[in-house]
Amino acid sequence: MSLSYTDLKKGTVFVFEGHPYEVMESHFLRMQQRKAVVQTKIKNLITGKILDRNFQPSDNFEEAEVERKEAVFIYNSKGEYWFHENGNPKNRFSLSGEVVGEGAQFLKQNTSVVTMVFNEKVIGVKLPVKIELKVTEAPPSTKGNTAQGGNKVVTLEGGAKVAVPLFVDEGDTVRVNTETGLYVERVEKG
Repeated sequence: MSLSYTDLKKGTVFVFEGHPYEVMESHFLRMQQRKAVVQTKIKNLITGKILDRNFQPSDNFEEAEVERKEAVFIYNSKGEYWFHENGNPKNRFSLSGEVVGEGAQFLKQNTSVVTMVFNEKVIGVKLPVKIELKVTEAPPSTKGNTAQGGNKVVTLEGGAKVAVPLFVDEGDTVRVNTETGLYVERVEKG
């Protein structure tokens, strides 16, 4: 389907220079004595690179056919992340760390994710916003420094390093926001 510059609203996915892009922000701008333009901030769904671009009435785009499919994470081996189609464990596929992106550090076995498919190729993986992970390594809390509500950095299953409150210990389960990489709360004492 063909799109004009006025269709480039937040969340729209379109093809620009052969790549799928998602509109992050858009503002309609009309300057005196000039044609109207749409100022956008767009994200390349393959590379993750964000661009600022202005589009004019003469610009036309194709809507990007990006299919979303549910998948389940199985394991990681030598930088390859293995998944299977949701409900079909025999249909396995692997993705590189670049495709999985920053969220790879939060993946644990049996985590459900949504893959984005463009031209029959998986171009990205979206994790749940919040995920529960076990603390695998935590430095001991030092007595006397808890009054300030300090933090310490712990290692979670999957390898992520996250700043947590001092009361979190090895073996605890914590909830983490996968978009910000920040600790949310302790779910279970180890």
